[in-house]
Amino acid sequence: MIGAGPGTVVTGGTGALGRAVVKALLQQGHRVAVPYRGSAAWQSLKADLGGLGRLWGEAADMADLASARRFVDSAAKEFEGLDGVAALAGGYAGGGTLEAAPDAEWEEMLRVNLASAHATCKAALPHLLRGGGSVVTVISRSAEGGAPGAAAYGVSKMGVLALTRALAMENRERGVRFNAISPGTIDTEANRLAMPRADRSHWTSPDAIASVVAWLLSPASATVTGGVFPV
Repeated sequence: MIGAGPGTVVTGGTGALGRAVVKALLQQGHRVAVPYRGSAAWQSLKADLGGLGRLWGEAADMADLASARRFVDSAAKEFEGLDGVAALAGGYAGGGTLEAAPDAEWEEMLRVNLASAHATCKAALPHLLRGGGSVVTVISRSAEGGAPGAAAYGVSKMGVLALTRALAMENRERGVRFNAISPGTIDTEANRLAMPRADRSHWTSPDAIASVVAWLLSPASATVTGGVFPV
């Protein structure tokens, strides 16, 4: 068993935003469980943040319900319960207009964005219902306004929003809260490489977004559910 403090799952925890969220939560005393697909990314995360303690991980495919359940059940056993989930796992693909986009893009976006959020929430709910808790999902400000050139991405992210709102209503009286953050362009190395000429003055740092996620997972936001927070 790992220490004391809130037990929190962070999917996508080895990514740029995920790392910032994991760091913020560890600094606030959470015990954090991170699923990973590649051991190199997990080892890098441990090297960077393991010194903060209370970090646990296991290989899992969070878009697959059976794998997600195995991971979440193991995390709940390790932490003797769960208090929160940051469902950050996802990806982006924009192959042009719908007719020009690769055929595989539609299924892939639904899998990495919507299926992963669905599997994570469904796997976590039985544990959260035992003592209450908070779940934070990630949508996209660009998807909210329409996503020309990336229809599959937009549909998958708006599906996450519909899922979040439905779960917020279903669990309002059962002590589990669901909220979504809606970032603009995140200032990551990958985005800088993909858009080298872009004006980055309005991009948002992962640390700034992480502070909002941490607040939504904390008792300070105990009266908030079903919200969408532009960051």
